[in-house]
Amino acid sequence: MSDVLLAVGTRKGLFLGRRRDGGEWKFDGPHFNAQAVYAVGIDRSGPSPRLLVGGDSAHWGPSVFHSDDLGATWTEPDKPSVKFPKDTGTSLERVWQLHPAGPAAPGVVYAGTEPAALYRSEDRGETFELVRPLWEHPTRSQWVPGGGGEAVHTVITDPRDAGAVTVAVSTAGVFRSRDGGASWAPSNKGVSAVFLPDPNPEFGQCVHKIAQDAVDPDRLYLQNHWGVFRSDDAGADWTDIGEGLPSTFGFAVAAHPHRGDTAYVFPITADSDRVPADRKCRVYRTQDAGKSWEPLTTGLPREEHFGTVLRDGMCTDDNDPAGVYFGNRNGEVFASDDDGDSWQQLASHLPDVLCVRAAVIG
Repeated sequence: MSDVLLAVGTRKGLFLGRRRDGGEWKFDGPHFNAQAVYAVGIDRSGPSPRLLVGGDSAHWGPSVFHSDDLGATWTEPDKPSVKFPKDTGTSLERVWQLHPAGPAAPGVVYAGTEPAALYRSEDRGETFELVRPLWEHPTRSQWVPGGGGEAVHTVITDPRDAGAVTVAVSTAGVFRSRDGGASWAPSNKGVSAVFLPDPNPEFGQCVHKIAQDAVDPDRLYLQNHWGVFRSDDAGADWTDIGEGLPSTFGFAVAAHPHRGDTAYVFPITADSDRVPADRKCRVYRTQDAGKSWEPLTTGLPREEHFGTVLRDGMCTDDNDPAGVYFGNRNGEVFASDDDGDSWQQLASHLPDVLCVRAAVIG
């Protein structure tokens, strides 16, 4: 087994877990004590893995930190690396997403923020520049904040094409660029907005999360505010794949790191009752791109359960079989090292888990 790092961002700090050679998990933290950590990225484009953390201090405000020694020490820039220019007339609320662009663009990191904006870094997250064409999109005046705020919370990049970037905005929906961010177009055809008078608008959907298929980068899985969808053309069109789930409401979706057609969701009862569907702690997996779903429960709590998994509260690592992880608002963290077939609890009584990220680091 490989050396795996698991980063758990919570309402009150960051906790780091390590498992070496398939041994026991060991955690340390909290790093950034009392700061809400909504975003963690793991960039492996340099000589050593770089951890990127979006911290949110109630006193000092938001900032992006990085570590090149797996969390032993941290660096914060002298000046804010993510900052709205004065002419925008706004200020940064928090960083929701830190996404290394991958092999097509080594060193490039995207940051998604609240208010809803996208930033791009070319130095592994040390400095960022506002992607103005999205900020100045002609539809922006009609974007409406979701329950958690108006944010760019998801960034997807194409490993084959550095110019292809997809973002999800709450609650504006999916927007795509095919020219490196110079222009953007809504991309929500087939995704419902049941809370609007017109349930099929061009934009305005409350998309909760998107994951990219491991084999076919044009295949995307989307967890919506009601509805689970799949696209086979990089987001141009979406198809409902929610049949077979106990509820199509939820926040998180993750894809297997190596197997095509394989993705995971964590169903929630309803937008008005945000607890696990049927009050059961279950991850659902599809292995046929959403034609069917199976509950994964071995090792998970069997009693009534109320731990909601948030949009960035589920992830996979790079192993095969894959490590699958999720954390919830009960402060519990669960892990599987066999594609989700069985689970163990890694932590309990943490603050609310806001995000999890895992990667093989050795």
